[in-house]
Amino acid sequence: MRVRPLTIAMLVVPLAACAASSTTPEEANFGPSPTLPAPDKSFIPTVHVAPVRQRAAGSHPTAPAGFAVTSFALNLQHPRWLYTLPNGDVLVAETNTPQPHDEGSGVVGWITKQFQKRAGAGVPSPDRIVLLRDADGDGIAERRSVLIEHLHSPFGMALIGNQLYIADTDALLPFDYVTGEMRIASQGVKVADLPAGPINHHWTKNIIASRDGKKLYIAVGSNSNAGENGVEAEADRARILEFDIASGAMRPYATGLRNPNGMAWQPQSGVLWTAVNERDELGNNLVPDYMTSVRDGAFYGFPFSYYGQHVDTRVKPQDPDMVARAVAPDYALGNHTASLGLMFYDGKLFPNRYRGGAFIGQHGSWNRKPYAGYKVIFVPFDDGKPSGGPEDFLTGFLTPDGYALGRPVGVTQDARGALLVADDVGNAVWRVAPATGTAGAK
Repeated sequence: MRVRPLTIAMLVVPLAACAASSTTPEEANFGPSPTLPAPDKSFIPTVHVAPVRQRAAGSHPTAPAGFAVTSFALNLQHPRWLYTLPNGDVLVAETNTPQPHDEGSGVVGWITKQFQKRAGAGVPSPDRIVLLRDADGDGIAERRSVLIEHLHSPFGMALIGNQLYIADTDALLPFDYVTGEMRIASQGVKVADLPAGPINHHWTKNIIASRDGKKLYIAVGSNSNAGENGVEAEADRARILEFDIASGAMRPYATGLRNPNGMAWQPQSGVLWTAVNERDELGNNLVPDYMTSVRDGAFYGFPFSYYGQHVDTRVKPQDPDMVARAVAPDYALGNHTASLGLMFYDGKLFPNRYRGGAFIGQHGSWNRKPYAGYKVIFVPFDDGKPSGGPEDFLTGFLTPDGYALGRPVGVTQDARGALLVADDVGNAVWRVAPATGTAGAK
C-alpha cells in the first residue's frame, strides 16, 4: 500500500493539527476569475477539522435581516439530500457512506473514519427515504413517515410521472408512487448499474430529470483525490451521465468533473448547472470548488488539470491532449468549501432579487485554515448567468471557537417558496422564509 502525504500527516499530527493559515483574501477565491496561486505541495498538508458540538435547544442558524429561520423537522438521522414532490411533501435521504467503503484501505481507511467521527459523519447509513408533510401550512412538518427503507446509501431522487427514481450508490431504482402515500411497500426494480465497486471513493449519486421527463442526468464522483489510484480506476467516474428512460441507454454527457453533486436547471436559460468539489492537497488556496453550466460533450479537466488547463503534475501519466480540451468552469465557490447543494430560486415568496439566483449548500472544509464553507450562500443571476459576488444567506453553523453546530448539505424549495436546508450533523431540516406575512415565520 502506498502511503500518501496526507496519510502521513494524519498519523503524525493530532486531530486538530494545522499548517500555515491562508493569507489570501477570501473574495479572491470566488467568482468567474478566481486567484489561483502556485500549488503548495508540502509534506504535511493542512488538517483542520471542526469538531461537532450539539446546538443549544431552541437555537437555529442565522439568516439575513428580513428573514426568519425555523425548524421544519428535527431529530432526523443524518439527513443529507432533499426533494420536494409536486403535492408539497418533502423527501429526505437519510444516508451516509456505504459499508464496506474504500475496501482494502487499511490504516488509511481507519484514520479517515476517525476524522469522519470528529466531523460528525462517522455514523452508519440509515439507508432510507423519509417523507415530511406540512399539512396545515405552518412551516413545520407535523407528519413524517419512512417512505422507502433498506436502500444502499441512497442520495438523488426524481419523480417522473408515477415513477419515483432513487439513486443508490450502485444502482438506479424506480418505485411505483401514488400521490399522497406515506409509504411505498413495493420493491424498486434496478434499471441501471451505477459506478461503485470496492473503492467507491465518492459514493453519492445525484439525479435530475430533464424538463420533458424523457431522460435522467446522473452525477458520479471520482474514485480518488487526484488520480492516485490510477487513471484506470476513473473509468465511468468523474462525470455526469445521461440515461434515456425509454431505451435504458446510458452515455457520458460531460466528463472531467471531479465530484459533481448538486444539479439544477437555471430557470432563465434552461441550462443544466452543477456544483463540483475540486481536489485537495495543493494548499489552502487551491483548488476552488465551483459551479458551472454543463455543456454536452465537454471535458472539465479531472484528473489531468484543474480550473481549465492548470496541469496537476501529480497525475501520472499525463495527457496533454486532454488538458488542451479542458473547459474552465463558470464560477468559483471558494477553496475547500465542499459545495454540495445547488438550487435556483423560482418561487414568489422571496423578494424579486432572488428570482433565478443560486443557493449553494457548503458542507465545510476539513483541510483549510481558517475554515471555509459551513454555510449556505446565494449568487445572483441575470440573463441566465452569475451577475455578482456571493452573499452569505444562512450562517451560524460554526462557532467562533471552531466547533461545528451543523453542516448544510442539500437545498430545495418548499411548496410555498421557502428555502429548506438539510443539516446532516445537526440532524435537522431548516426552513427560511421572509419574516413577516408568510406561513411558518415566527
